[in-house]
Order: sequence, then structure tokens, then C-alpha cells
Amino acid sequence: MRAKEMRMMQENQLNERIKELEKELMKLNAQVATGTNPKSPGQIKKIKKTIARIKTVLHEKEINT
Repeated sequence: MRAKEMRMMQENQLNERIKELEKELMKLNAQVATGTNPKSPGQIKKIKKTIARIKTVLHEKEINT
């Protein structure tokens, strides 16, 4: 998901997306902690970056209103 797409979404949609991504990240981190290799090792990094982008967009929206 690109930042441009995120800016078009409403705040409640973005907050829901953060919750979904955090749950997925928690599952992947649990896999790593137990010693199981995740399907895609780069997925953790992608999820973290996406969460950061969403939080940045939410902050921008907060400043502009």
C-alpha cells in the first residue's frame, strides 16, 4: 500500500489496518521466537514499514485539521 493510497483513506480505516498489521506482525515474531522460519523473511520488515507509513499519514492528517 502506497502513502498516496493511504492519504485517501479515512482515519478509522487506517486504524483498522494498523490493528490487522500488528496482529500479523505478532504472529510472525512468534514464529521467529520459536525458531520456525517464516515463509517470507522480508515480510516482517515490510509490515513494520507499512505501519510506520500509516502512522505518518495519520499524524499528517492530525496536523492539517
